[in-house]
Amino acid sequence: MPATRTGRCARPAVLAASCALFALQCLPRPAAGHEIAIEIAREGEFVSVKASTELQANPRIAWEVLTDYDHLAEFIPDIRSSRVLRRNSEGVLVEQKGEFSFLFFRQPIEVTMAVSEHPPRRIVARAVAGDMKDMEGSYELQASEAGMKLVYSGRFVPGFFVPPLIGMPIVRRSLERRFRAMVQEIERRDALARIKPRP
Repeated sequence: MPATRTGRCARPAVLAASCALFALQCLPRPAAGHEIAIEIAREGEFVSVKASTELQANPRIAWEVLTDYDHLAEFIPDIRSSRVLRRNSEGVLVEQKGEFSFLFFRQPIEVTMAVSEHPPRRIVARAVAGDMKDMEGSYELQASEAGMKLVYSGRFVPGFFVPPLIGMPIVRRSLERRFRAMVQEIERRDALARIKPRP
């Protein structure tokens, strides 16, 4: 019957719409009191990303958090382990293991990064081994009217298959989760430092 055929044809569209709505609901919502600007774009085979926010914290403490490579897995989601392999006058070699995840998609990732520190304002990292064909990124601490602006920018080419329809949502979700966690750790340590009694 026509009505039955119409109902059957409509089911895939309804299912697709439901899946899209569910995916949107799974994206992280901004926490109250903090606006994080997220930008992602494709540039040929590269994916470029940028995240920034303003916060009131001691820049020295922010720098300590950003460079606490051996403990990043304790407060950054999706990072299972992070450790310094070598540190010398040329920089720091850091190995990280984690994953990209979105809905039912899980991709384990291992990457070794050469990190160049330019205290007290800038950190630059590039992948030298691991699951990324190419990757580079930087953190910057900038002065602002609110006190301080934290900016992350980077670009990468994954060395593994990412489903096309969910590739960019995966990147956005991962970037926002990790960046927000970094901001929260900076604020947590800054608050602890403020209440510690002076000797």
